[in-house]
Amino acid sequence: MAEATETAESTTEEQQDQKAQAQSVEFSEATDNNVTEQGTSLDILLDMDAPITVALGRKEISIQQLLQLGPGSVLKLDKSIDTPVDLYLKDTRFATGTIVVVDDKFAVRIKEILGTGKGVSPNNN
Repeated sequence: MAEATETAESTTEEQQDQKAQAQSVEFSEATDNNVTEQGTSLDILLDMDAPITVALGRKEISIQQLLQLGPGSVLKLDKSIDTPVDLYLKDTRFATGTIVVVDDKFAVRIKEILGTGKGVSPNNN
C-alpha cells in the first residue's frame, strides 16, 4: 500500500511539473491583407443591399380586434400626418423624413440623418 501511495504522489508531482512548465512561442508578424487589387475590403460592402424600414406610426390592438380586421378596415396610427416618419436599418433609427409621392408611388424625403447614440428601436419608439 505504501508503494501505491508513493506512485500516486510521484504521479501527482509529475503532473504539477508538467502544468507549471511554460514554453516560449514566437509568432510571425501579421501582414496587412485587407487591401485587395481592386481597392479596400470595404468595397464589397458598397455593393450590398440593406433593407430599410419606414415607420409611419404604431397602433396596439387586442387579438380580438386583430381577428376582426378585414379588407377595408382602417387602423388609426399614433402619429399625425405632419409628423416626420422614422427610418430604420435593422432595429436602429438612423434618419427621419417625410412621405412624398413620386411617379404615383410613395417615397420618403430624408429630412435629418441622426448621429450615433440617438438610435431607437422601432418597438420602443
